[in-house]
Amino acid sequence: MTQPGLLNDPRALLRHLYDVAVQRAQPLHNTAAHLPHPPKGRTLVLGAGKAAGAMAQAVEALWPADAPLSGLVVTRYGHTPPRPAGLAQRIEVVEAAHPVPDAAGLAAAQRMLALTQGLGAEDLVLCLISGGGSALLTLPCEGLTLEDKQRINRQLLESGADIAQMNTVRKHLSRIKGGRLAAACAPARVVTLTISDVPGDDVSVIASGPTVADASTCADALEILDRYAIAVPPAVREGLQSGALETPKPGDPRLARCETHLIATPQQSLEAAAAAARALGLNAYVLSDEIEGESREVGKVHAAIARSTALGRSSFEAPCVILSGGETTVTVRAREPGTPRGRGGRAGEFCMGLAQALGAHPRIWALAADTDGIDGVEDNAGALVAPDTLARAQAQGLKLADHLARNDAYGFFQPLGDLVMTGPTHTNVNDFRAVLVR
Repeated sequence: MTQPGLLNDPRALLRHLYDVAVQRAQPLHNTAAHLPHPPKGRTLVLGAGKAAGAMAQAVEALWPADAPLSGLVVTRYGHTPPRPAGLAQRIEVVEAAHPVPDAAGLAAAQRMLALTQGLGAEDLVLCLISGGGSALLTLPCEGLTLEDKQRINRQLLESGADIAQMNTVRKHLSRIKGGRLAAACAPARVVTLTISDVPGDDVSVIASGPTVADASTCADALEILDRYAIAVPPAVREGLQSGALETPKPGDPRLARCETHLIATPQQSLEAAAAAARALGLNAYVLSDEIEGESREVGKVHAAIARSTALGRSSFEAPCVILSGGETTVTVRAREPGTPRGRGGRAGEFCMGLAQALGAHPRIWALAADTDGIDGVEDNAGALVAPDTLARAQAQGLKLADHLARNDAYGFFQPLGDLVMTGPTHTNVNDFRAVLVR
């Protein structure tokens, strides 16, 4: 599409910016600069996350053909990318459930720990980590069943806890997260390549940091569980209280030969989208790649900024695109008996809050979507908001307040044709939000 075409089609323009952001985070474009040289010993690849399949393919494409390479990574169901013609498979890719773990993820984690047995000082473990790895790489601690872990995950997801809080709990209830995978690899060298999906790019939080020392404590995990009234079996609570479930800490000698490289980040994707907007003649402003909070409330804040920009009362100059990233949260509201459960995720909830706050502003459009192509557990990446969103909803008998009350973004935007559908993108740098003010 030509530049004038994009400028005259706000929906296409916003989707173009999203696509640019996702493309910037593709593993094949970001891996080569961070790959270590083949070791004297063998190279074992281990990994987990929504981008793990694509990351494994990138390593296979870039690794010397005559250098030994083998391993196992786990990704979300349906997120294994098509294999390019002529690319030999040397790393096994398996699939498991996300965001609530299942037996396939458990089996993958067990196999990965088994593969670390017998590693020597001349061996290299190449770990490929991206968002989603916390659920996909599940190996409950002693005293905790898979069913317990599933329940705790669901409750954390619905509690409104942020990603750092959730992963603090996950690390301490695991036998593989919070640096434990790296500890199992000692004395081998461990090089972790990671794609960030967390505010601040804290590598100890991404996928619950399986190869990174953990500064959080059992007491922290217990406080979070108590704050959100999430029960654990008595033996697990005792393990948290006594410190028996503590994770490897900074300075642990087993992690002395570990290094981590960020190969793609939310900020890089936002900057790529901003550059694409400027190339079209628009002003572009990146608010932050670390925005957190309740999705609907974050939507209201973005609406306020956009309205003031349209009035010429902000430091942003229209026509412009206002970009942001991060990881918001959705606190699932209690339902009336007999009321169907709402469908939706963070991006859709943001769009509902934004639409409600904007009303029918004639100069503002927006897109919010998850860069992995999946908003929550649905088949959409996110949603679009336009000046006529509320009018079209009213014409179909859709009440935005009712959908907000039951966290039903999917049910609101689907009849309007305003869901953003991409399918799995094979990467993940978390939320992408773009607000266009004309």
